[in-house]
Amino acid sequence: MGSCCTPDHSCSTNTGEATTATAVAESTTTVYAVSGMTCGHCRTAITTSVGSLDGVLSVDVDIAGGLVTVTTGGAPDDAAVAAAVDDAGYELTGRA
Repeated sequence: MGSCCTPDHSCSTNTGEATTATAVAESTTTVYAVSGMTCGHCRTAITTSVGSLDGVLSVDVDIAGGLVTVTTGGAPDDAAVAAAVDDAGYELTGRA
């Protein structure tokens, strides 16, 4: 009962790893312009909020440039990224 393998010999653990490897190989990097960022707290808030979205592999915040680089496994969901930035208290003004 403790096995993660299914009758067709696929393993749910291996499936997750394969999906991750595929997502990394087919990742998309999108740069967004975000206003209102001024400090390390801003970086942390945006990284946490955007990083929690499904499909987001990494988030890089450039406070001085007002840019947030988001790497996703496939096409990014601009509306979800904008909502996450808004939830963190900042404004996504568009793609850079």
